[in-house]
Amino acid sequence: MLQVQLSMRTLQKGVKRLHFNMKPKRIMRPDDANIAGNVHGGTILKMIEEAGAIISTRHCNSQSGEHCVAALARVERTDFLSPMCIGEVAHVSAEITYTSKHSVEVQVNVLSENILTGAKRVTNWATLWYVPLSLKNVDKVLEVPPIQYAWKELEEDGKKRYEEQKLERLVTKQRNGDIIFPVFNPEPYTVGYSQSSLIHLVGPSDCTLHGFVHGGVTMKLMDEVAGIVAARHCKTNIVTASVDAINFHEKIKKGCVITISGRMTFTSNKSMEIEVFVDADPFVDEPKERYRAVSAFFTYVSLSKEGKPVPVPQLVIETEDEKRRFEDGKGRYLQTKAKRQVQMQPLTQQ
Repeated sequence: MLQVQLSMRTLQKGVKRLHFNMKPKRIMRPDDANIAGNVHGGTILKMIEEAGAIISTRHCNSQSGEHCVAALARVERTDFLSPMCIGEVAHVSAEITYTSKHSVEVQVNVLSENILTGAKRVTNWATLWYVPLSLKNVDKVLEVPPIQYAWKELEEDGKKRYEEQKLERLVTKQRNGDIIFPVFNPEPYTVGYSQSSLIHLVGPSDCTLHGFVHGGVTMKLMDEVAGIVAARHCKTNIVTASVDAINFHEKIKKGCVITISGRMTFTSNKSMEIEVFVDADPFVDEPKERYRAVSAFFTYVSLSKEGKPVPVPQLVIETEDEKRRFEDGKGRYLQTKAKRQVQMQPLTQQ
């Protein structure tokens, strides 16, 4: 069950405003986890999105005017710092850190608690962007109530993040023309050997008040497909290590049939990058051609029976397109590795 607490306070980052402090809690059950007892990354992503949707919707309706619901537009890179296990309690906290005229930035942190010892550890943090859609007209984006900042620099930093994600969303949408085709009798460790797809009919329980799919539902399905790809490739226990930016290009309506497709793009010594995208086929009300709705890159690691990272089989490249995707994935891997080393430097110098 979600336990929600409302408070008025100033963020440590210096943001001053009416602050809805979301603190959902839920114990992890067997159906949340894989066969090794590690909670699925998709389960955690769904909890993160639910908290973000509630806090942003509340904020966007905090002033008098036309009522709306916040729709997920983008999730920035999310790292899974530590696996969560069955029986542990997930604590999810969310807070608004920036608003533009038509969007809300939400920061979400996840803690895992061992209820036997009381020990807690950070497992995830994420940044999500939402846009407020009118309850009367789903195609109408409303204005967001502004927040106040203690320092001008905080607003400038938020605006810079907003412009960067806006540009990245546009670039990602422009390159989203790829289609995964079936491969017959593929060789082991090739892209075709592990690629996977899942078909899902969107029902009422998947949807918001508007009748469009919850972002968390989509992310959970994407993680499921990515996990199948990773498990097929290495045939070991696998866990989600990170998710690159997830871009929601188009809304998915109730009654659509969605195809979630995943393929291996890159392998390092101990990690695998899987590209996942969601295509929607609208069959109800207004039939139209299939369209690309969501896209993202998931990174998985292979674990031994003791839960330790182990080397993964290297991906066998067969075509020029696969070679190009491999090099692109390698670039993302090296860029992320460099950023992590920069972030770790202040800690090692203490």
